[in-house]
Amino acid sequence: MISYLTGNVIFTGERFAVMNVGGVGYKVFVSPDTLHHMQKVDGDVSVWTYLAVREQSLDLYGFMDFAEQELFEMLINVSGIGPRSGLAILGVASVEILTDAIINGDTSYLTKVSGVGKKSAEKIILELKDTLVALPVKEGEENTVRKEESDAIDALVALGYSAGEAREALKSVGDDIVGTAKRITEALKIIGDK
Repeated sequence: MISYLTGNVIFTGERFAVMNVGGVGYKVFVSPDTLHHMQKVDGDVSVWTYLAVREQSLDLYGFMDFAEQELFEMLINVSGIGPRSGLAILGVASVEILTDAIINGDTSYLTKVSGVGKKSAEKIILELKDTLVALPVKEGEENTVRKEESDAIDALVALGYSAGEAREALKSVGDDIVGTAKRITEALKIIGDK
């Protein structure tokens, strides 16, 4: 099984990247955030991967960090959620925000994905909530911080930026900037400087 790749991105499509790894081109399906990150890197990129084996195809899915890959595997183990839906769910928000939403029974993030209705979202929550509650939480991750970050992303998307651009800009905003409005203002400055 292919678990990790490091190579140069030689081509990107709407939902995938082709990575040259030792002279072999691997087509890797990725979330919008991962794709955005891959397009910005000059040189080698590393991704955690999951190989989905089906009768007619072998599809490779890539993730920037191991936590994202773990959540993806949990999502696709829920009946009715395939790899494409799992990847689309990961494209809606960060792993921390999605984990928090599932733990708290918030279906709003999950239902933003085409093909995931309220019943599917409730099924995901029912099947994953206990597993996610049992996982260790990083120190300092508080619900209010996640809520502020989520609100800031939603606001930037409403202003016409992609979720990937919004998350990338917010990552560059210092932790000393507190409050949704202030973080949005700083993120807009960062986007404007690019």
